Amino acid sequence: MTPATRPTRLARLTRSGRDSGNQFGLLLLILVTSYLISAFTTGVLVSIIQIVLFVAVALLALRTEGFGRRAAQLAIVVAVVGSVAAITLSLTHSADAGAGVTSLWTALILLFSVALIVRRVLVQPEVTLQGIFGAISAYMIIGLMFAAFYGAMYRFGGNTFFADRSAGNSRTFQYFSFTTLTTLGYGDYTAAGSGGQAVAVIEAMVGQVFLATLVARLVASFRGMQRGPQQGQPIQDSQQAPGNERPSAARRWRPPPTGRQRLLRAVRQPTRVPQRRRTASPARARPGRQ
Repeated sequence: MTPATRPTRLARLTRSGRDSGNQFGLLLLILVTSYLISAFTTGVLVSIIQIVLFVAVALLALRTEGFGRRAAQLAIVVAVVGSVAAITLSLTHSADAGAGVTSLWTALILLFSVALIVRRVLVQPEVTLQGIFGAISAYMIIGLMFAAFYGAMYRFGGNTFFADRSAGNSRTFQYFSFTTLTTLGYGDYTAAGSGGQAVAVIEAMVGQVFLATLVARLVASFRGMQRGPQQGQPIQDSQQAPGNERPSAARRWRPPPTGRQRLLRAVRQPTRVPQRRRTASPARARPGRQ
């Protein structure tokens, strides 16, 4: 293999080959890790770790989609440069509008990731377990994305967002986001302004539509594919290619016919009249010959 035809690292990163669907399990693991880190600790370091993890999420989503080389290069450069700028702002302006810009950039990265993941799940030819992992990952990304939007609104609004003037951080915004996304509505945190209330309503609607349409449909289709042969679906052996016959265990089991069924079959079958066999008659001796 010549150096010109040898696949580059960027090409290996962005291609969507047969093993691209296997990245959804790793993607879900990264999202759960990011949520647990922000749920138990707060601070600037946690924000930096989250940005790095979310960039990794975007790169994994970009790999599963498989863009062209130029588009992938442009997306990677924009993600890296924007993330470095966001980290710099979080270190230098951690309590003013700079932190709001960081939260807004995080929300945009997550929005880009969820769009890629949902598109990838929808274009898959068949429903697999990795596709279900991708849908669950997209659901978690939606919750984290709205939490980042709430954080940006909190910083741009003069550090006020909740009705009881509670201080906002990544922990409280993610808690409020996921309780809104799942429509639990505990009531301990509510948005004070009309803008926050409108965004919360949009998040609740997105969460319900996402679960009722995409996730539920994928799970139902996956279970139907797994239980299809056992439910007795008819198998057309005439359309099977030679050598590709299905195993006998997957065929539909039919109970033996009862006596009444055998009698009805015997009555309905046309009666056949036995034909007599014609035997060759012996050759008659001609007169004059012995």
